[in-house]
Amino acid sequence: MARHASITLDRIVELVELDDNLGICGACGSEAYGVEPDARKYPCESCEEKRVYGAQEWLLMTQC
Repeated sequence: MARHASITLDRIVELVELDDNLGICGACGSEAYGVEPDARKYPCESCEEKRVYGAQEWLLMTQC
């Protein structure tokens, strides 16, 4: 899956460490609030694409 260039491992780790139920949209790179850690394909409030994943989920996908 292609992801926005702003989604780096450093950014993902920072969000995971914050532990604030944050996610990131793979399409536009916007942060989403109130997202479960294992969220997949949630709709983005900024671009409306269904590509918001929880920070922990991004971490797992990045490690593979």
